[in-house]
Amino acid sequence: MQKIFDCSVDTDLLTGMRLAKVSLGRNDLAVIPTDTVYGLAANAFSPDAVQKLLTAKGRDRQSPPPVLVANLNMARALVEVLPDAATKLAETFWPGALTLILRSQPSLDWDLGETKQTVALRVPDHKIALALIEETGPLAVSSANLTGSPAATTAKQAFDYLGDSVEVYLDGGTSPKGEASTILDLTGLEDSYDDKGVLTTSGKIKVIRQGALSLAKIQTVVGNLLEGADN
Repeated sequence: MQKIFDCSVDTDLLTGMRLAKVSLGRNDLAVIPTDTVYGLAANAFSPDAVQKLLTAKGRDRQSPPPVLVANLNMARALVEVLPDAATKLAETFWPGALTLILRSQPSLDWDLGETKQTVALRVPDHKIALALIEETGPLAVSSANLTGSPAATTAKQAFDYLGDSVEVYLDGGTSPKGEASTILDLTGLEDSYDDKGVLTTSGKIKVIRQGALSLAKIQTVVGNLLEGADN
């Protein structure tokens, strides 16, 4: 049975997208192209699907997967609070290679692993990934490789890593950036407003991983809120 679908061919794209949507709906796994590296995708709201993702990668529940969303509004529905700095970063760099860790919405019925009530969110800058997420809703997506191995930048590399543990591989060509996203932790930020409505933000943004988006660009948006930034 065909598993890799060449998304540069219209018939393969249509078939692959349909099968990916069906597989994700059945809580199976799909590999999708993104702007950074290839992603191993699962239904974010299915504990069974997320466990399949972790098992395929050889990861434990201490390493929960990030969640890809299609836009800022979809992100808002998943978080308890969206700090002003997070909104500015998202409006500037999404879609793109920036992952934001925020406090998750307590009412959500999901289990991504040991998240400590947080969720790592990103909007990928890739039309195939975005089109799929628009159809399926938020997807738990981790790099399509085995833990400890280099991230896959082609569908073939992802298949060599993951094989039959994945139902569908969407081949979008070589990953444009070939480097994972930059990850920022914003859970330490607190916004407060005085009686005139003037915003004060306390706390710092922690850099969890330096990736494809430079810290210099991030600092142009959040200034000295970035940990280690010059005051």
